[in-house]
Amino acid sequence: MSLAQVLFYVMGFIVVASALFVASTKNLVRSIFMFFITLFSLAGLYVLALADFVAITQVVIYVGGILVLILFAFMLSGKETLNVLQQQKSKFISIKKLPAIVLAVLFFIVMVNVIGKINADNLGWIKQVIGAKAEIKPNDEMINNIGINLMTWYLLPFEAISVLLLTALIGAAHLTRKEGKA
Repeated sequence: MSLAQVLFYVMGFIVVASALFVASTKNLVRSIFMFFITLFSLAGLYVLALADFVAITQVVIYVGGILVLILFAFMLSGKETLNVLQQQKSKFISIKKLPAIVLAVLFFIVMVNVIGKINADNLGWIKQVIGAKAEIKPNDEMINNIGINLMTWYLLPFEAISVLLLTALIGAAHLTRKEGKA
């Protein structure tokens, strides 16, 4: 077993374990910080898959943007709202959650069947890419081309996304502010 495989399994375990913790915990603070670990571990998996731009995007947009937005919403929300959320008693498995559990089990069965039946080494499109020698090498300079395109051809959508994130931050702050006596 190579070092890359060991790192993949370790990162994969961290992603799955921390995501399960995020979904199952009642403590919002721990959930937010475990979500932080989930997103960083996912970026590590992207690095192992030689998708360095996607890994950087994961860190910049999700960890740097969305997670900070979640932290602001958490910090600006009232203590009463947080207490009500944490005091709700709900079982992990209940009759209200039965459709979601059935759907999750069905998706898991489909995923296991697909993974079990696929032979990734003998897929036609992979053989064509290898035959055409169009594989991505780790030393290709893709980030330079992506950066140039992002700051020239795609500058307007890039700025529109930043305005959208800023609007979401202002909206979260407005929704969670306390009403003053006027």
